Amino acid sequence: MQFSALRDQKLIIASHNKGKVREIADLLAPFGLDVISAGELNLPEPEETGLTYIENAELKALAAAKAANLPALADDSGLSVNALGGAPGIYSARWAGSDKDFDHAMRRVADALLLSGTTDRTAEFVCALTLAWPDGKKLSFEGRVAGTIVWPARGDKGFGYDPIFVPTGHTITFGEMDPDKKHAMSHRAIAFDKLVSHLKSEMT
Repeated sequence: MQFSALRDQKLIIASHNKGKVREIADLLAPFGLDVISAGELNLPEPEETGLTYIENAELKALAAAKAANLPALADDSGLSVNALGGAPGIYSARWAGSDKDFDHAMRRVADALLLSGTTDRTAEFVCALTLAWPDGKKLSFEGRVAGTIVWPARGDKGFGYDPIFVPTGHTITFGEMDPDKKHAMSHRAIAFDKLVSHLKSEMT
């Protein structure tokens, strides 16, 4: 099934995170789909009980698809810092607390790195993307982008941990980067490209 086959119905972006919704909507824009977020529909947020990014993305996508009886696209993503054993990882959002304070979360990362005593600042952003249908069918793909952690945070673009992450081969953070440039290379874009390629291959 190609994205063109979804044009006759709405596609839910299964997130209440406005930053994620904006980025996913931008990725979907070339396909001319009618999208709406789970937040706009007041859909409940399922508890993220998965142990991997893909498990959590599937939980969110399937919950939204079944609740609204529409196809849904969900993302589960996070920052994995090598010197912290991969933390915050799938708990990236939880490090920001119930009020989603990512300034606090970024400082927690910086403080943890300082306490670690290592000079290793390598990290990666990881994104799992799941497209699900009300009947339970689902497709999941993962994207990763490597980089390094910087402190203090730099830039007010993007969202989440973007201001402390410099992707490999660049000198500015995702928080400083033009959104179009970030969309072309981000972990979310990589996962999205894999999904699109798969949908196209099903038609050949």
